[in-house]
This record gives sequence, C-alpha cells and structure tokens, in this order.
Amino acid sequence: MTGRPAMTGRRVRIKVPGAFPYPIGRRSMSLQGSSFSGPLPRIVGFSANLQRPSKTRALVEAVAEATGARLRADIRLFDVVDAGTGLGAAWSRDQLSLPARRILEAIENADALIVGTPVYKGAYTGLFKHLFDFVDPAALAGKPVVLSATGGGARHALVVEHSLRPLFGFFSAQTVPTSVYGSDADFSDGVLVDEGVRGRVSDAAAQLAALLGARAKPSASFEAAPATAFAAPNR
Repeated sequence: MTGRPAMTGRRVRIKVPGAFPYPIGRRSMSLQGSSFSGPLPRIVGFSANLQRPSKTRALVEAVAEATGARLRADIRLFDVVDAGTGLGAAWSRDQLSLPARRILEAIENADALIVGTPVYKGAYTGLFKHLFDFVDPAALAGKPVVLSATGGGARHALVVEHSLRPLFGFFSAQTVPTSVYGSDADFSDGVLVDEGVRGRVSDAAAQLAALLGARAKPSASFEAAPATAFAAPNR
C-alpha cells in the first residue's frame, strides 16, 4: 500500500501475543523472534478509539514506529477496547477487569507513553479520562509522553493543547513539545498520508527518543500485558 511513511534502518521485530492476534499497522512485517536482548526502554502506546482499526490507532502506531526507528525499545500498543466493556462501570480500581488492570500496570511501569484519543464533542473521550482517573499520579511524574488526537476537521486541533496537555500536566508528566493532530483528510484508507502531520510525527518521535536516550536506566519492572508488542533495533 502506498502513502505510508517509509521506515528507515533495519526491519522492526514484531511480537504478537496470541490473545490479540492483530498486526502492527496495515502491512505485514517479517517476524524476527520474540525474545529481546538486554534491558530496553519500555514505551506504551494507548489509543482511546472505540474501534480497531482506527485513525487514532494509526496515529499512535506512526509515532511508535518513528520512535522505534531512532531508539531500540520495547513498545506495546493498546486500544481502549482491550480494557473490556466493563471499564465504564468501574467505580474503583479493584472493580476493573484483569485486562484493564494490566493496561494500567503497563502504563504506570512504562518509561514513556504515546497516547491518542479521538475528539468527541470538543474533548477527549470519556473512557480515556476514566481510565487515567485510575492511574497512580506518582507513577507518571517526570515520564515522557507524546500527545496525539484525531478528529473530523481542523477545528478540533486545539483539543490536544487545551485538554490533553493540562491533564498530563496534573500528573507532572514530561510531555514532549510537539503534539500530533490528524483530521479525516490526513488519512487515506486508514493510513496517515499528510506530509505536514507526518512531519510532526517525526518531530515528536525524535523528541521522545532524545528524552529516553538521556535516561540512564529503564524501569526495573515491566509486567508483560496481552497487547501487540514490537521491538525496534537501532538505525
């Protein structure tokens, strides 16, 4: 399929656990083993779109792949649907399903986050906020985060700065300067094709990789969760 940004360097190594056997992106890549050698920075990507595949997921993947092309990392991707249908009915963390708790643990134990949400009625989704309401604030303090969102048109672009950035400011997270917003017109058949948005993806990924590269040591504990995961070698 044409229109997808070319990945530089060596191929990405993908590990797809059996619980969610879907590929990264919309093109297949050769499997090169599932074991990772040595400690790697852990990056969690989270899409709050209620559908899969989705433009939000594609945007999160684009940032993840661009980051992986710059930095060897263990990258795990989740969609809000992975948390199960009971997420919205949970009033406390102990009422969450096991899949939802595993997503929270992955977010809290990651070294960095790539988050994306569709814009509904001028804001991030309710389930996105509901999930992060259960996150331990101390777990995100100082953690690098890339912010992204998708919407029907350009009028929703400021949601990233007016809603997402203040939310992660509350957590004292270190949001990268460049945020990424994609509208319907920026995608073709679910693939990000707009050069301007792809440029922002590249900038955000470079900023995230620089922050992670400056850190001496990844998190000591990172519990594997049932989500798509891939490790990207150095360029």
